[in-house]
Amino acid sequence: MENKIIDESKQGEALEIKSSETLPSNGKKLFLESYGCQMNFADSEIVASILIDKGYTTTTDYKEADLIFVNTCAIRENAESRVRQRLYDYKKVKRKNKDVLIGVLGCMAERLKHQFLEQEKLVDMVVGPDAYRDLPNLIAVAEDGQQAINVILSKEETYADISPVRLDHNGVSAFVSIMRGCDNMCSFCVVPFTRGRERSREPETIVRECREAFDKGYREVTLLGQNVNSYLWSGGGLKKENLTDEQRAISTTFAQLLEMVALINPDLRVRYSTSHPKDMGDDVLYTMAKYDNICKCIHLPVQSGNSDVLEKMNRGYTREWYLDRIAAIRRILPDASISTDIITGFCGETEAQHQDTLSLMEEVKYEFAYMFSYSERPKTLAERKYEDDVPSEIKSRRLTEIVDLQRKHSEIRTKEGLGKVFRVLVENVSKKSIEMMSGRNSQNTIVVFPKGNLKKGDYVNVLVTSCTSGTLIGECV
Repeated sequence: MENKIIDESKQGEALEIKSSETLPSNGKKLFLESYGCQMNFADSEIVASILIDKGYTTTTDYKEADLIFVNTCAIRENAESRVRQRLYDYKKVKRKNKDVLIGVLGCMAERLKHQFLEQEKLVDMVVGPDAYRDLPNLIAVAEDGQQAINVILSKEETYADISPVRLDHNGVSAFVSIMRGCDNMCSFCVVPFTRGRERSREPETIVRECREAFDKGYREVTLLGQNVNSYLWSGGGLKKENLTDEQRAISTTFAQLLEMVALINPDLRVRYSTSHPKDMGDDVLYTMAKYDNICKCIHLPVQSGNSDVLEKMNRGYTREWYLDRIAAIRRILPDASISTDIITGFCGETEAQHQDTLSLMEEVKYEFAYMFSYSERPKTLAERKYEDDVPSEIKSRRLTEIVDLQRKHSEIRTKEGLGKVFRVLVENVSKKSIEMMSGRNSQNTIVVFPKGNLKKGDYVNVLVTSCTSGTLIGECV
């Protein structure tokens, strides 16, 4: 999976306002917790919308909930361990109140359904990422004391007609899903098995959702997909592999979608995640250069700096191809920041191949990176075909070297902002001082500055006067 991976939970107070003000309540409370990537958080907003329409209000305290859902991530073993521990916490609530229902949503659903339902008896419902419309029926089944399960993957479902309930805390930035699933079949990745085949969402529904977010006060949208660069919508909704050359010529590409969203309003900033190097074309880069409100920030996962490892990973590009895409970004968008994902210790990785990753990092000098040791995932090609033969202590040592080098590069890139003026979107009060505000510039770097009369959602020009290793500090000008 290419989206940024984060092991954290998030609940949204805004849900309680919407559900209590605009829809009749059924008297029951929903607690919804998400783990993993940005796509999971966007899915949680779909789930919240569906259940609020059925009369649920929300709570940020699971101990008072009637319905507890955990939206899960299957990308790394650590995420699965955290989810299982949380389910044991929730089971304690059920012991006190047998009417409480507990469900698992998302990527862990299909693989661990029998363990959760039958062996460990941790949950009442297991719901896959394409079955959220069926939630009211599944809840009714569980209320009757039966196990409720739907993990069927769809080739069409995009939830395009459902307006998400925003779960974010700041009310400034919104996630908008533009596609679902993935066709890439990277050998290490479980996403094609947990989220199904790739399908793009109708562009008009995406633009409408972004416009609605702007009208509600949001000033930034992030367009989400496992591989946004391969987004393609034909008027007839045909699959990409079935399109003729003539149909492709009149289809909406990702570059065209970016432009459509950017044209909503100059004050609506547009980000996207994530790009696949094999599909990163110059058309997207030129569109980004054309519009100031498309953020100059590109997440381009490399995974490894060695072409033989990349081939074994089934990434579809070589080291040389990747560096060519980096050169194109530097040429067309000289002020853009570039971040990446790196996996160390993949099956059979030699010390020389590890050194190739370090040398590529030295050449690119990323602003930021998500860095992991390889973790074998069930059903993947790597599990079936390769041996996970790099010892854990070597993985750990190599990961430390990668992290240390990235820390050095991040500090170099941050210091390049000294003396420059950036347009910053105000997002929150600074965590360290109530007299300061924080936000991000177009390059996705955190900027801290005096509060003054500023409020969330404002734009401000900030002259950077100092910095830490990863944060710019300045004054409003």
